[in-house]
Amino acid sequence: QVQLVESGGGLVQAGGSLRLSCVASGSIAGINAMGWLREAPGKPRELVSVIASGGELNYGKDVKGRFSISRDNGKNTVYLQMNSLKPEDTGVYYCALAYDLSVVAGRGEYDFWGPGTQVTVSS
Repeated sequence: QVQLVESGGGLVQAGGSLRLSCVASGSIAGINAMGWLREAPGKPRELVSVIASGGELNYGKDVKGRFSISRDNGKNTVYLQMNSLKPEDTGVYYCALAYDLSVVAGRGEYDFWGPGTQVTVSS
């Protein structure tokens, strides 16, 4: 059993910053990638960022240069630093774990999902 607990979401004005955290617990041996995906009203779920256990990174095209992902393997935690937030960044942000490293390339499937945390950016 794997549990993911996200935190750090909230309401922020455009141009502001937020830092999301996701702590993983349980049977996470063999997990190769930790990522953040988001879902906005009326839009499909999309990749925000993903980081592999070896450090390889990937970002969604709309967040490159503004968001930064990092992980603390000792704490089984992945972070998402979000700067220069825009109203279009509004959505529910999900932490997800994957055995399949191809998620780093934007392919494959995630195996475990957190409940999500709401991020709202006001204009």
